[in-house]
Amino acid sequence: MSPQTIFQMHLVLGYVAWLLCFGVYILPRLRAMDRFEAQRAIATLHGFRFFGLVLILPGVVGPNLPAGFASFAAYGDLTTGVLAMLALLTVRVRPLFWLFVVAFNLVGAGDLVLAYYHATQVGLPALSGQLGAAYAIPILYVPILMITHLVALYWLVRPQAQRAPALAGDATAS
Repeated sequence: MSPQTIFQMHLVLGYVAWLLCFGVYILPRLRAMDRFEAQRAIATLHGFRFFGLVLILPGVVGPNLPAGFASFAAYGDLTTGVLAMLALLTVRVRPLFWLFVVAFNLVGAGDLVLAYYHATQVGLPALSGQLGAAYAIPILYVPILMITHLVALYWLVRPQAQRAPALAGDATAS
């Protein structure tokens, strides 16, 4: 099997595994929380996005990892992580908290979409071995980041009154 095929299989299976895990274990717990606490939990996960800087750390990634992809992805992750941390630091000032929640989710989701685009443009799947130790990021970490961004953004635009049945424990509510 080619490295490109293996990478693409890993990526797809990473999403499948996280969607199964998220649907069974994480989403029910997030739904049981009030809107603020659920967004706070998601921000906590994304606060670790500074880890994406590893993509530009020599010795961790291979020398032939396309610099344009690595730099963009690394700094997009850092920006998202800082915005998520700012959300967490402003929990007592609710308008600021919500501003940072919207910001880190829009910036973070956009960063991931653009990283996928750049990865495709530079042929990253065929060069996936150049990710070195950072290979786990797109396979294990990015899927849960994208899933939580989509859920967080959905909950931000969905009127809160429609979520009330899920908060009461109604498993059929979506």
